[in-house]
Amino acid sequence: MGVMKTTDGALDEKAIIAAAEKALGEIAVIRKEVGKVIFGQESVVEQTLLAVLSGGHALLVGVPGLAKTKLVSTLGTVLGLSSSRIQFTPDLMPSDILGSEVMDQDENGRRSFRFVPGPIFTQLLMADEINRASPRTQSALLQAMQEYHVTVAGQRNDLPQPFHVLATQNPLEQEGTYPLPEAQLDRFLMQVDVGYPELAAERQILLETTGIHENEVHGVIDAKQLQDIQHLIRQMPVSEKVVDAILALVRSARPGNGNAATDKNVAWGPGPRAGQSLMLCARARALYDGRLAPSIDDIMALAEPVLQHRMALTFAARAEGMTVRDVITGLVKQAKA
Repeated sequence: MGVMKTTDGALDEKAIIAAAEKALGEIAVIRKEVGKVIFGQESVVEQTLLAVLSGGHALLVGVPGLAKTKLVSTLGTVLGLSSSRIQFTPDLMPSDILGSEVMDQDENGRRSFRFVPGPIFTQLLMADEINRASPRTQSALLQAMQEYHVTVAGQRNDLPQPFHVLATQNPLEQEGTYPLPEAQLDRFLMQVDVGYPELAAERQILLETTGIHENEVHGVIDAKQLQDIQHLIRQMPVSEKVVDAILALVRSARPGNGNAATDKNVAWGPGPRAGQSLMLCARARALYDGRLAPSIDDIMALAEPVLQHRMALTFAARAEGMTVRDVITGLVKQAKA
């Protein structure tokens, strides 16, 4: 693995391994705790946790009633983060999210403005049904997600650290939804598709959630420990082979790069942020699985959640009934061949 250089000076291999082993233990307990109240849905829990461990935001897409909101509130408790929830509706205004200036008057009659922070000032923000709000309100989140501060009345206000947005979205075919703009989608590290539970998991949901007592979860780590894990993930070594695989996959998803299927079916492909996301999430996935370095398998497993919201199909491909997922599956097959 070699000696790792960090901003704090040199960290030797032993220190990295010790930190990784501690993180592995914490992640195992986190997974167990989440499993107490979220039944089945292993890949959904994994991908959502990977996004947070990588320091990013995730978009959970699925029909109502699949425990997306419950998963986010559970993660807030287990990870020891302050959390708040915003229910997005068509009449929601940007100030309802960011906060606003109010006028105060002191005993001498002097007036001054005071900033009242909105619900975005938290460590884990649940943005529920984000695509029900107007584009203007959706874009209010954009600066915060990218720059970790908000500007109200010309004043910069920093958000708490760490800051994560876990947004839920209904499938676009549902009524009263506004599609998220591409620039907003790109801010999400991953799009996590939430499907219906397996039969055994659904049976467990029926039995466990309709009685008098429901399982409760407890905090496993706190915000400082989460930041330590995020810092560790950024220090994990990535082999040249894995870096090449990331570049090859991302570039093959862009039209004009010599991939015939992509040229035919893809209108626009993923930008450099997709590669950055794959690099971070692959390291987090390795740690999640108890390994100290990511492999090419990690890249292929993460291709769909990382790429699918960062590319669009041509009209002809859509007319043929193709989906972005079909294209990504084809690219992964080519990469493995």
